[in-house]
Formats: sequence, structure tokens, C-alpha cells
Amino acid sequence: MEDASCFHNCLSSKFRLIFQTNFMSHIFSLVNQKGGVGKTTSAVNIAVGLAVTECKTLLIDLDPQCNSTMGIANLTKDISATIYDVLIRGTSINKAITHTEIEYLDLISSTNDLVGAEVELVSIMAREYQLQSFLKKLQNKYDYIIIDCPPSLGLLTINALAASDSIIIPIQCEYYALEGLGQLLNTIRLIQKHINPNLVITGVLLTMYDRRLNLSKEVTEEVKSYFEDKLFETVIHRNVRLGEAPSFGKPALLYDANSTGARNYMNLIEEILERVK
Repeated sequence: MEDASCFHNCLSSKFRLIFQTNFMSHIFSLVNQKGGVGKTTSAVNIAVGLAVTECKTLLIDLDPQCNSTMGIANLTKDISATIYDVLIRGTSINKAITHTEIEYLDLISSTNDLVGAEVELVSIMAREYQLQSFLKKLQNKYDYIIIDCPPSLGLLTINALAASDSIIIPIQCEYYALEGLGQLLNTIRLIQKHINPNLVITGVLLTMYDRRLNLSKEVTEEVKSYFEDKLFETVIHRNVRLGEAPSFGKPALLYDANSTGARNYMNLIEEILERVK
């Protein structure tokens, strides 16, 4: 775990102090119904970054595409149950927790079976609260729980939002960046009104930023005018190492801790924790 050690040593003393003094359990959902916006990459690297700094962290892969599960495949041990087993079959959530090679990081993995969960949840009483009811059993076990939502606004995403304290919305710096966000924000407002009044948007994250392109700057200005102070100062730059990491079953923070992408996520984690402390 040489890269992990490198990452840990790169943290500023201020950064470490935030982690050491913030012990409040907190559930984040990363959500955007548009695919390819860096949602899973962000979920994985935020979770790993928190864990490497000795915060007890659980990453939940709620996406039927299983990308978070595959993104840390080389760090996981035997998987006995998945989030599908918990939500649909009633398996104990503790049995679905998989330990990783990072001491403070656990995973609840996904499976392709989750594709049918949207339909299967319909017949379950209090279907919007299924995930919330299971996560209540983990309240004192983790400092942070990160949920990687599917690229849709169906029942799985609604379950995640019902269970969460905060939302992080990744947006890619490309044409039509704001496409569909009105629908997402309307869904969030409905969740806040009818299901989870304590839900807040922690921040909006710009991903795939390329400083060489005027387009990236234009998108940044457009998103900033739309979301104002909700926009994170940190942006995630388009980076080769960031793109390579998932194919090795590792997050960028462990694949190459000195890469631009890894350093971007280090800064992002600090900013997130400043907002939620």
C-alpha cells in the first residue's frame, strides 16, 4: 500500500485536523441521472480518501452497472452478499459488508440483479425507506457512508436520497452539462418536502475539466451562475491516470497518488468536510 502511504503523507496538518475532529456520522449520495459525468469515479475516490485518513467509511454501490464494485475489485476480499440481497431478499446488512485491503474502508457491492430491483421494490411496503431502515443499523459503525447512485431517478435513487444527509452532484464540463438537472433538482425538492426534510445539497462538482478548452471555462461560468455558492471550488481535471485506474481495479488515489486526479480529490475531500462539519 505504498501509494496509500504516499497519499497519507501528502495531507496538510490542517487537513488531518479536520479528519481527526469530525466524527459525526454522515451519509452522502452522489447523484446525477445523466451517465458519464464522473459520478462513480468521485464516489470511489472520496470513499477511499476518507478511509486512508483513518475515517471509518462504507461505500455502497447502488448502481446495477456495478462500476464502484469493479473500481476497487483488487482491494476487496470475498463477497458473500450484495445490496440486492439486502433490499429485496432481506439479508442482514452486516452480512453484505465486504472488508477491503484498506483498513478503514468497507464495501457493499452491487450486482446485475439490481436491474430488476426497481420493479421488485414497488410491491414492498414503505418502499422508499428500505435502504434507510437498513442503514439505521450501521449508525454507530461508520463515520461516513458514500452511496453511488444509478444514473436514473427511479426507486433506487429515491431510496438513497431518503437515507442521506447530503447530496453531491457531479457535472461534466461538456456541452449540455446542465441538461436534465432541472428534473433532478425537482426530484430533490419533492424528497425534501415529502420524505427527507433534512436532505441538503452539499455541493456541485465539475468533472472532466480541461483548462486548455474554452468550453470548460464557459461551462464553469454557466454552472456557477446557476448554483452560486453550491459549486465546489475544486474541479476534477481530465486526467489519463484517473481514466486508467478502474481498469486495474484501483481508485486513482492508490493507483497514482501523485497524479493530478488524485490531488484534485484530496482537495475535494477537504472542501467537503469543511462544508459538513
